[in-house]
Amino acid sequence: MTGGLAAAVDLGVFSFLITLEEVPLAMAAVLSFLTATVVNYLLSARFAFGAAISLRGYLRFLAAASLGLAINVGTTVLANRLGAALLLAKLLGIAVAFVINFAINLTLVFPGAEFLRKR
Repeated sequence: MTGGLAAAVDLGVFSFLITLEEVPLAMAAVLSFLTATVVNYLLSARFAFGAAISLRGYLRFLAAASLGLAINVGTTVLANRLGAALLLAKLLGIAVAFVINFAINLTLVFPGAEFLRKR
C-alpha cells in the first residue's frame, strides 16, 4: 500500500511535469521519483517496517533507492523510445523499480524491522 501511494505521487508529479514543455522527459522522471521517495520513506518506515523516522534513515533509504531511480528512469526512457506512450512508459518504470526497491528495503535499509516479524 505504501508503494502504491508513492507510485501515485510519482505518476501524478510526472504527469504534471511533462505538461511543462521546458522540462525534459528524463528530468521529469527523476523529479517525480525523488518526490515519491520522500513519501515512500515516511510511509514505509512508519507503516510497513515499523521503524523510527529520521534524517539518517531517510538518507540511507535514499542511497538505496539510487539503483531504483536509475532503473525507473532508464525503463521509462527506453520504453518510450521503443514506442510506449509516456504514461505507460512511466508505469513500467515504476513497476520495475518497485520490485528492486522493496528487495533493497527489506534486506538492507530495514533489516529485522517489524515487517519481518508480522509475516
